[in-house]
Amino acid sequence: MFHTPIVPRVRKRPRPAEAAIPRREEVKFEGVRLYLVERKMGRSRRSFLTQLARSKGFTVEDVLSDEVTHVVSEDSQTSSLWKWLNECALKNLPNMHVLNISWFTDSMKEGRPVAVETKYLIEDTLPTLPEGSTPTAVVTVSQYACQRRTTTENKNNIFTDAFEVLAENYEFNEMDGPCLAFRRAASVLKSLPWAVQCLETTHDLPCLGEHAETVIDEILQCGRSFDVEKILSDERYQTLKLFTSVFGVGPKTAEKWYRRGLRSFSDILADRSIHLNRMQQNGFLHYGDISRAVSKAEAQALMNIIDEAVHAITSDAVLALTGGFRRGKEFGHDVDFIVTTPELGKEEILLPNIMNRLTKQGILLYSDYQASTFDMSKLPSHRFEAMDHFAKCFLILRLEVSQVEGGLNCVEGDSRGWRAVRVDLVAPPMDRFAFALLGWSGSRQFERDLRRFARVERHMLLDNHALYDKTKKEFLAATTEKDIFAHLGLEYIEPWQRNA
Repeated sequence: MFHTPIVPRVRKRPRPAEAAIPRREEVKFEGVRLYLVERKMGRSRRSFLTQLARSKGFTVEDVLSDEVTHVVSEDSQTSSLWKWLNECALKNLPNMHVLNISWFTDSMKEGRPVAVETKYLIEDTLPTLPEGSTPTAVVTVSQYACQRRTTTENKNNIFTDAFEVLAENYEFNEMDGPCLAFRRAASVLKSLPWAVQCLETTHDLPCLGEHAETVIDEILQCGRSFDVEKILSDERYQTLKLFTSVFGVGPKTAEKWYRRGLRSFSDILADRSIHLNRMQQNGFLHYGDISRAVSKAEAQALMNIIDEAVHAITSDAVLALTGGFRRGKEFGHDVDFIVTTPELGKEEILLPNIMNRLTKQGILLYSDYQASTFDMSKLPSHRFEAMDHFAKCFLILRLEVSQVEGGLNCVEGDSRGWRAVRVDLVAPPMDRFAFALLGWSGSRQFERDLRRFARVERHMLLDNHALYDKTKKEFLAATTEKDIFAHLGLEYIEPWQRNA
């Protein structure tokens, strides 16, 4: 009988796993470093998602370290996840975004890191504390004011007021580093939803250096800061603070007057060798009024006056209140407005026409007009400039008591029936409106940190004129503030939450 020979089966050598071969993908988002938490996700799924993210230009770290910016997890057990994260003893954990998988999924769909919104966050929630008790752990606080929500309710005034005095004194001494350090420290404490009652609760907060913690400790122990008391009693500090309270007088002019032995307004006005410019002359002339706070009702009255003047010139104008009043403040030192029109170029004639109309009404007490020097071809600017290049004017207006609901914010016994108020107007082109609105809305520390975040974390340049992506080498268009936040991968923060 014929038998078919049995051929032994030759085993093939296993192929090396493709995943084991490292592939170099182009990194598109330098400021974003992901870590995918394997627990609850599984090794194979984590490997697949890692390759997916890297193929789209994301950096995905294999090991959780302080370099990571975004931690992504599928673990629905918040407490166990955060227990594990805290056990990793990371110094940078307070600055990391801890996110659910939906942020990752949405980012993959968009092909870029989407804004970190509340719906994506996996928060380390604290139990509700009895009134007067001290938290035993610190909620994650970002080093950037543009990632913190800061309302006008400040639960740590006793510390932030002290920090502001120290910052101002360093500014008078032209010591920018310590000045900025104390402004950042004050900004962090303003954002806290609880009052600091124990120094230990500040140790994990960003931007609080050794000097700041010493001041906090002194205030907690003694009810005051000895450094601050020394500054407040210093003649030079008191004099420079007085002189710089005058419209048109900066720290350098104040210092020059102080060195000449001048100590009061009467000393300055009596010195015939001092030649005051127009702004300073009006600063002294209307000092009693413009050094006093402007109320929200007065700001609204001025809004009505400017709105009427603008729409008498053109029907398609856009007018926006900016500054502290847009952030929900009850009082401010002046009132800022942005005005523009949809027709590019037409905005340049707005301010002169508004000033002419206010003059005819007899309410323009002072004006300083600065024509536009805006030139898109000179952007992006790599150096910070305190003032933008749009057309603007600095005004002092006469505000009548009859125009203000509830009356003027005047000193008792003032029977004039009117007061002088400082008003600033800026007129950007309509395609720059969103950038100007964001920049002029403040606060100063919020804007400073927003620009720092753009530069450091996103490799972009942001100012009142534009947003430039250095990686793509292109300007990013925006018609609203939300567009700018989205470009930066930031969750939108409402104006009333920017009081940093």
